[in-house]
Amino acid sequence: MDLNTITSPSFLKTMSNEELESLSQDVRDFLIEKLSVTGGHIGPNLGVVELTLALHKAFNSPEDKFIWDVGHQAYVHKILTGRANQFDTLRQFKGLCGFPKRVESEHDVWEAGHSSTSLSAAMGMAKARDVLGKSNHVVPIIGDGALTGGMALEALNHIGHEKTKMIVILNDNEMSIAPNVGALHNILGKLRTHGSYNKAKDDIEYLMKKIPAVGGKIASTAERVKDSLKYLMVSGAFFEEMGFTYLGPINGHDFEDLEENIKFAKNAEGPVILHVLTKKGKGFKPAELDTVGTWHGTGPYKMETGDFVKSAAKGPSWSGLISETVRTLAREDKRIVAITPAMPVGSKLEGFASEFPDRMIDVGIAEQHAITMAAGMAMDGMKPYVAIYSTFLQRAYDQMLHDVCRQNLNVFLGIDRAGLVGADGETHQGVYDIAFLRHMPNMVIMMPKDENEGQHMVKTAIEYNDGPIALRYPRGNGFGVPLDSELTTIPIGSWEVLEQGTDVAVLTFGTTIPMAMQAAEELKAEGISVEVVNARFIKPLDANMLASLAARQIPLITLEEAVLQGGFGSSVLEHYNEQKLDVPVTRIGIPDEFIEHGDVPELLNDIHISVEDLKKQIKSQLQQATV
Repeated sequence: MDLNTITSPSFLKTMSNEELESLSQDVRDFLIEKLSVTGGHIGPNLGVVELTLALHKAFNSPEDKFIWDVGHQAYVHKILTGRANQFDTLRQFKGLCGFPKRVESEHDVWEAGHSSTSLSAAMGMAKARDVLGKSNHVVPIIGDGALTGGMALEALNHIGHEKTKMIVILNDNEMSIAPNVGALHNILGKLRTHGSYNKAKDDIEYLMKKIPAVGGKIASTAERVKDSLKYLMVSGAFFEEMGFTYLGPINGHDFEDLEENIKFAKNAEGPVILHVLTKKGKGFKPAELDTVGTWHGTGPYKMETGDFVKSAAKGPSWSGLISETVRTLAREDKRIVAITPAMPVGSKLEGFASEFPDRMIDVGIAEQHAITMAAGMAMDGMKPYVAIYSTFLQRAYDQMLHDVCRQNLNVFLGIDRAGLVGADGETHQGVYDIAFLRHMPNMVIMMPKDENEGQHMVKTAIEYNDGPIALRYPRGNGFGVPLDSELTTIPIGSWEVLEQGTDVAVLTFGTTIPMAMQAAEELKAEGISVEVVNARFIKPLDANMLASLAARQIPLITLEEAVLQGGFGSSVLEHYNEQKLDVPVTRIGIPDEFIEHGDVPELLNDIHISVEDLKKQIKSQLQQATV
């Protein structure tokens, strides 16, 4: 079937199971081919092909609401709702988003790039439906990994208590991004092996009704007997205690099984859990064989072999450099433990885990728990290193403020993917952490200019014992600079001058330093002398250098790949205001808007953060200074 001709999912209503199986293969072939060029979340989407087809056949989107948790498994949904012809632009600048996007289609009723939000959103939509007197179905689709998130469990509790009608699809593929961890995941493992529970429960209920004369007595104990059986068989006990009707486990690649159980779910009263077993990466051998999450989300690859198309990176990955430096220091310091919320592969902690299995803790998709657990370990003299993406750290704001900073505990945050991340778009851009961490008392925030300074900052963070400290580092690879063999600490709050200048000073850090250095070099040919300062400590600021710059009475420009509101530039303005100094400061950074997906250079250019824009600002500042 030519998938480009699909405009709505209504054509599925008349398709036989044999035709659906053929369409499933067409969809898989399409995804494997298209994503080999653009990259994307291939593993999750190959796993939900049959499930998505079955759901769209059984329900009427957008009247019936599909709420995709995280949303990285919605590619098949996008194809069925008329967007196959846009897949050449997937995750590219101004192209098709890799997550559900309301402006793209009326069928995308909820946007998410973080996990565990679907059930709360579904409860809201179901409540709105009931208040308005409507009768549509609400169908959240959540993975077994996302179900470990605290927010999902809070929503389960509320939905079950209220007995709100909805059909929760639990897509159980045994792996979220990394292999799932935790007691809840183990419960699901038991459910997989006890699929006979529902049949046994129904059989016993039928037999009880057939017994003459003693029906009353039997009736009074029937529920207790069924409950005993429920606990004996394990299957569904957790969800039924929460107030749900449990159906499953169901083969998520069998259309007959899916159709029958979806029909049962639609006819049930109150909330239903439809427990669907799927195979992540199904239909593409390299993705099927993946056990650590490599094929969760990828860049381009070769269809024939599954080999990834390598980029021309000069240096080591930032994640790898930071984690391996922590690993090196952990050999001499038994206080060091590594904690990650389900991102051991993304944060390159496999080496640490293999060498120190008892000091490597993957808490699952539970960022809040990760931070407060780290606080508890720090309270007892440990030095926890929490490797966490900037975008996911947002979810643990209160734990950082209330549990870590307020108690001034020695927690070391490795803030991965700091800055723009590109293809994953607005839900994943790591541009907010400076603004929401900077106002927390006791917090230290730093970012290196290159990987050599990065490894010294790891040493600095480990040796720092006066409270919490955060090391920001970007996605991707370093520059390939030589690495010192001996690690040293950097004085907290100290900046360095990278390029001497007399006309204007640019204060910047991390990923924007090369931009400032290039602008300074090009303006030198025009007779403009630009000083470039590596403001590597975002908090605390280098008060001595700021005083020196103010005394020289030259204009300043702050440059950051982070939000302007509450960011580094704001802190410089605040400092001079507190010192009652009138210093001209121009701020360049992320404007007050969400930045969508695309290559990072394209995104920066679009929001006027570039060498040319910086040069224009410098010239403008100098013109104003001479007026």
